[in-house]
Amino acid sequence: MIIVLIERQIAEDMEPTYEASAKRTLHLAYQAPGFINGETFIDINNSRRRFVLSKWQSSRDWFAWYSSDERKAMMNELNLLLEQQEKISLLQN
Repeated sequence: MIIVLIERQIAEDMEPTYEASAKRTLHLAYQAPGFINGETFIDINNSRRRFVLSKWQSSRDWFAWYSSDERKAMMNELNLLLEQQEKISLLQN
């Protein structure tokens, strides 16, 4: 199992639009092979800084989702709402 941590910085005044897009993206991820679960978090000191933590059966499953047409389409939408490119960390315990 691996854990994927995604950090995003939302552009000013884009939080409501981001929320809707991020929920649709996470919903699509739930349907991806190897997806175990996922959660979203908001930085207590900066509401525009967001984190997505997801668990996957393997890095192969994550990379299949990462390169999928569904995720690419959602990221085209989400990238318009971000101040900078998302940061992705792959973790294991």
